[in-house]
Amino acid sequence: MKLHYKEMGHGKPLLILHGLFGTLDNWQTLAKRLAENYNVFLVDLRNHGRSPHSDVHNYDAMAADVLELIDDLQISTPAIMGHSMGGKAAMHFALTYPTRLTKLIVVDIAPKAYPPHHDEILDALKSVDIATVTSRNEVDEQLAKYIPQPDVRLFLMKNLYRKEEGGFGWRMNLEALDKNYDNVSAAITSDIPFKKDTLFIKGGRSGYIKQDDIFGSIPHLFTQVEVETIPEAGHWVHAQAPDQVYDLVTTFLEG
Repeated sequence: MKLHYKEMGHGKPLLILHGLFGTLDNWQTLAKRLAENYNVFLVDLRNHGRSPHSDVHNYDAMAADVLELIDDLQISTPAIMGHSMGGKAAMHFALTYPTRLTKLIVVDIAPKAYPPHHDEILDALKSVDIATVTSRNEVDEQLAKYIPQPDVRLFLMKNLYRKEEGGFGWRMNLEALDKNYDNVSAAITSDIPFKKDTLFIKGGRSGYIKQDDIFGSIPHLFTQVEVETIPEAGHWVHAQAPDQVYDLVTTFLEG
């Protein structure tokens, strides 16, 4: 699959992979800063943003898509950074194609399986009659019945676009993401660990990475790992603490 991407800056290559329901735009602000020293590639993963849709949505497919992009662009062993679902895709890529990257950065996700915790968001998105809505406000009102947090609704509505023929649509492939949600939640496993430099960034107020992960599955799969915590950040570490993430990432990449 030919993924949509945005390239900026010059220097050593760095690929950035967004999370579930996200788009490459989620990382735009931080990417612009990183692009002062790096050749940054912001990527829309399959079934997200402006990348193609498919009934298949799993980490094998996502990793293969990223490899195809690297081959097409003739990028020599980039560093890869991913957040949440994108972090799992990055982990799977590193474990499957270890010679094709230099360093791995994972933002606020562990390699373990997670219980379903996006049901409310999926129900909210499916409740919107996208074929009949006439304004963004109307979509917001429908989402608000399920999702009280304005910032979550705003994040989801970044997927909304106005069709050329009129009306609105979702950029994400909602049907495929709903159908394949178990694949998104699944654990990342491998018999052979990734032995290159790896950085995990944890939000101190996020419950995605536990102490058990820091001393268990993470070092088991990633032998050259360091885990850094940003105390004041939740799951959206890069949005809530961009300066700290920038400092951690650049220090790690230069190390």
